[in-house]
Amino acid sequence: MKSIITLTFFFFSLTLFAQKPCEYSENITDSIGTYKATKEYMISEKKFADNSSFIFYSLALTDGLPTLNIQFIQKSKGFIKANCFDKNSKLFLQLNNGKIITMIHTDQENCGTLIRDDNGYDNRINSAVFMFMKDSFEELKKSPVSMMRIKYMTETEDIIMKKEFKSELNNEVYYPENYFINTIKCIE
Repeated sequence: MKSIITLTFFFFSLTLFAQKPCEYSENITDSIGTYKATKEYMISEKKFADNSSFIFYSLALTDGLPTLNIQFIQKSKGFIKANCFDKNSKLFLQLNNGKIITMIHTDQENCGTLIRDDNGYDNRINSAVFMFMKDSFEELKKSPVSMMRIKYMTETEDIIMKKEFKSELNNEVYYPENYFINTIKCIE
């Protein structure tokens, strides 16, 4: 009886601490090449009065080239300023260990799309693709991210990465600080 309880506890512990499997939104291999992208993951949510903004990450691997896809969604009844990306745009990730990872934009100029919904809200959706610099994977696998700095065409924005938050949008719990630690293995 004692061994059955011990064995049950052992298997329960393995299940509890097992790594979460990779979830892909796309995983394609054809005559042109290969493309694999993880599901989008919310890393920031801000709500104040009639304004809200969300940032989502997704990692992609295109013919062996790893990239970070970022989607920005803003919703407001008032004016929404366009933050544009150009060839000089960069993404900086400050890690808890003090190191800074720099990522380069893919040279695709983009200011997003503005859509008005049926409730009178303006919605700006903007996407950007950033390339990893050589040897940045190892640092991102070891240390959580404490801050993200985005250099747009005309300005810079800082976003503090939370350890954990519960989204008001879908009531799910997210762990943005450890996104890379948990997800980079999916595109290696």
